[in-house]
Amino acid sequence: MKKRTIAALLLSAMLVVLSACGNNTNGGTSTGTNDGGNQGGATQAKITLFQSKVEIAESLENLVSKYKEETGNEVEVWGSAGDSYITQLQTKLAANEGPTIFSVQPGAEAAKFASYYYDMSNEEYASYISPNMALESDGKIVGVPTGVEGFGLVYNKELYDPSTATDTNSFIAALEKFKNEGVNGLSLSQEAYFLIGHIINTPFALQEDPVAFIEQLNKGEVKLTDNAEFQEFAQVMDAIRNTSINPMEVTYDTQMGDLATGKTAIVHQGNWSYGMLADYDEIEIGMAPLPIVGNDKLAVDIPAGWVINNTASEEQIAAANAFLNWMYTSETGKNTIVNDFGFIPAVNTIDPTGLDPLSQEVFEATQSGNTIPWALNYFPQGIIINDLAPLTSEFFLDSSMTPEQFLQKIEDVWAKAAR
Repeated sequence: MKKRTIAALLLSAMLVVLSACGNNTNGGTSTGTNDGGNQGGATQAKITLFQSKVEIAESLENLVSKYKEETGNEVEVWGSAGDSYITQLQTKLAANEGPTIFSVQPGAEAAKFASYYYDMSNEEYASYISPNMALESDGKIVGVPTGVEGFGLVYNKELYDPSTATDTNSFIAALEKFKNEGVNGLSLSQEAYFLIGHIINTPFALQEDPVAFIEQLNKGEVKLTDNAEFQEFAQVMDAIRNTSINPMEVTYDTQMGDLATGKTAIVHQGNWSYGMLADYDEIEIGMAPLPIVGNDKLAVDIPAGWVINNTASEEQIAAANAFLNWMYTSETGKNTIVNDFGFIPAVNTIDPTGLDPLSQEVFEATQSGNTIPWALNYFPQGIIINDLAPLTSEFFLDSSMTPEQFLQKIEDVWAKAAR
């Protein structure tokens, strides 16, 4: 989601998504220099790095070993702490024993530590960040993205042509056509984020200022029933209910299996879902935007960003900047980001090859800036799992609930969750 302020979360329950991310690549890298972290030949101060993504822990250790070999400078990686990462980070920072570099997720997590962020705006590597993908606070760049993920309509190219469905009416017509042809049109599945968490992102992200709109909704100052984006979103949800298999009868596995075998034309999913399709050579897939109110952008954002602790010494901050610059410009660093971490790059110094089709579309959207944000990062904590998913289940099980009633009920549960 965009050049934006820092404020609310991405999915605890979406560990399904986060753990599934990064099905990239055998990719290479291109542009950039290897100016490294040993500026002017002087040895930099030793720094520490702390992050929560356990799946890259070993690759990160290998990266800092190579950094020391190439530059003579040392980075100590503190062990990833999984679910206790935030608690440990908060304790260390409060005791003035925090790491030099640490990772945060956009939203509430990032907002919690905003007072510790060093302003990266004038650093060389900050100029490499793809459009709308920097972590920002008070108009300053404070975090460089680890990578990006994106979601939208993942579709079978033999069955669906997104150029024929560029607004709500034409998209609903496409779903009705699929039903008449005996094909499942757009499949959602029963898991909370795959049922409602991701798809409801679009009407929020299309607001002029998504964060401000969510804050207004939290205070009861706006009505979803009066908003064009939400009116059209509800119409699409109603069309899914009328034309497709009930999502409450569909799991993620069956959703992706039916797409792979041609029983379903479209699913609402992200680039992480390619792992479920990789063994089906006969299917050609793409990713397209959900075209309510003519939206032509994919929802793309960063799972996390690297920030520098502004309470570190000047020498440590200089060393942290040198390391980040090396990571995003050296061949070793770029290779590691794409091939070992398995991230879709969010900087223009890396031109990966070998991305899977969905990751390639997300990468291209990121580079062009043709994206909408993950507004769901700014939702009240727990609302997707605890409130929106049960309500959406009710909507799909109760055909008498109108789209307008659905929106009103969203407002009602939102008011309780935002207290």
